[in-house]
This record gives sequence, C-alpha cells and structure tokens, in this order.
Amino acid sequence: MTQPTKRLGFFSRLLDQTTAAERYRLAAEQIVHAERHGFDSAWVAQHHFHEQEGGLPSPFPFLAYVAARTSRIRLGTGVITLPMEDAVRVAEDAIVTDLLSDGRLEVGLGAGSTPASFEAFGLSAEQRHEAYQARHKILLDAWAGEPLGHDENRLYPAAPHLIERVWLASFSVYGGVQAGRAGDGLMLSRTQPRPAEQPQLRLDEIQNPIIDAYLEALPAGRAPRIMASRSLFVADDRAEALRLAEIGLARVAHRFAKQGHRIGSGSLQDVIKALDVRVGTPDDVIETLRADSVLARATDLVFQVHSVDPPHPHILRSIELTAAHVAPALGWVNRHTPAKPLLASVG
Repeated sequence: MTQPTKRLGFFSRLLDQTTAAERYRLAAEQIVHAERHGFDSAWVAQHHFHEQEGGLPSPFPFLAYVAARTSRIRLGTGVITLPMEDAVRVAEDAIVTDLLSDGRLEVGLGAGSTPASFEAFGLSAEQRHEAYQARHKILLDAWAGEPLGHDENRLYPAAPHLIERVWLASFSVYGGVQAGRAGDGLMLSRTQPRPAEQPQLRLDEIQNPIIDAYLEALPAGRAPRIMASRSLFVADDRAEALRLAEIGLARVAHRFAKQGHRIGSGSLQDVIKALDVRVGTPDDVIETLRADSVLARATDLVFQVHSVDPPHPHILRSIELTAAHVAPALGWVNRHTPAKPLLASVG
C-alpha cells in the first residue's frame, strides 16, 4: 500500500525575546512565511501565566487574526489545556474560528502539565485527567448539536465536522490508548524526560510504544493521524547555528533539569542531546532526523525552533531551509508553488 504523503507543520510557543504584542506579531509573520513556503499546517501552544513556557493564553483570537492574513495553511491549537477551560466556551470559540478561517481549524487538546496553573481554575493537578474526560464529552456533545443542560440550549451553529479534527497530546501509552479509542489524532512531544532506570533511552524508543498502543486502540477503518513534533533549527552555517543554540539553550537548561531532564555536564552537546534538539545545516539535521524511527510512522511532521529560540530572521531562514531541504528528505512533498527565499542567508 502506498504511504500517504506526509504533512508538514510549523509550531510556535510564541517565545520570541520581546514584548507580548511583538511576540504575536512575529509569530503571525512566521506562520505567513511558512504558508508561503508550502507548509501544510501551523500550530500554537496555549500557556497560562508562565511567559517562559509560552506566550499565548488565548489561541483562538490569535488564530482568527492569522486566518485573515493567510489563505491555505491549516491552523491548529497545540494544545488547549481543556481542564482549565469551560468546554462550551471552547466549543463556541472553535466554531467561530473555523468559520472565519474557511474551515481550516484543527483542535489539539491536552490535560495540561504545569501543576501550579491548575490552582487558578479551582483544580489540583491530580484532578486534571478526570476533568479532561468530563469536559471532552461536553465539547463533543456541543459540536454535535446535543442539548446542553436544557433542550433549548444547542450550539449555533453546530459543528460535527470538528469532532473529526480533534487531536490529543500525550506523553504516555495510556494517552495513546485514549486517543485511539476516541478516534482522535495523536500528538507526540518534541522531547521527554528519560526514565530513571533507562537514562540513555532514545526519544523514538519512548514514543514508538505510544504509537503502537494508539494504533491498536484505533477503531477499524479509522485512518491514523500521528503528529511527531521535533525541535529543529536549520541554518546555512553550522558554527552560527551552534552559537545561537548555545545562547538559547542556556536560557532553559535549568528549567528542563527541574522537570526531570538529565543535562549531564551542562555542555552545549549535552544539552542538545538531553532536550532532543536538531541543530545545524540541512545535511546535519537530515542525518539526525533520519535516525528517528517515529518520523517514518508519523503522518504529520511538525517542527519548532524551541528551545533554541533564535532571533526572528533566523527563524524565517530555518523555515525556508526546512521546506527546501529537510522535509523533502523525510518524505514530504511540497504540493504548492514554492516561494522564492526572502533571505539568501542570515549571517
């Protein structure tokens, strides 16, 4: 059977080193640039309160703004932290955003992972999975046009088609099973802490069992949707790429160590390895990505420049090089007219 053409996505946590308003402007420009160079999708993360983890608490208004500046690229949430949200409000905001984008919305959901954030919403972190399941059901019922609390309370307009565009972010086999049973897409993380008993485990060795569980649980006849997110910074010059990586990764190494990542000596190469960052020229990153067995199984290859977070012009150049060289080497085909590079190189 012929392998379906892979889709290529750009992901942003909106972490440019500037003000919030400028973060939004630059991220929108990056998504426009990604569309111009053939990317199939763009995804933004939601984070409450913690500006060093992510700069966007309200994805739907931002995506509606981006929708007005683009025409083709699909726009996704990666992810809405559903336990912290009112499910009916999410359903309504998603419907409006989908209509304003001419049906381009993808809805990634998750249970959340920053323990302190839940307290602002009257929950403990331990309650997040139970809350997710309850709100997930309300969300799907709302889109399907089911009554909400009273027979007269039905969403206008209903949007049953959005049920087919739900994705679940997961770090575990349990999450893979949940996504599969629901028929949702599976979103895999760019990096994960290694188990204490297996500190040398590769990222694909952690995530392949999640994919196995997802595929086993998927209803018969349901096409799999598997998104592999990866940290990727591509540059014309290896030394320049590593220089910028050292600056960016130094900002986050301590925080990732607190989350359970083993950073080793703290050298640049140790941090790159611990955080699963691919950095360098197109040939450099292609070599490392080809060794990642999850990418061969993924339907969607989604790349982000975090946690290098280079300056904006370098992000634009990384987008260009990813579309022109890296993604095609992994099985992606640009089905759209390639744009001329805006930047010959960034020095």
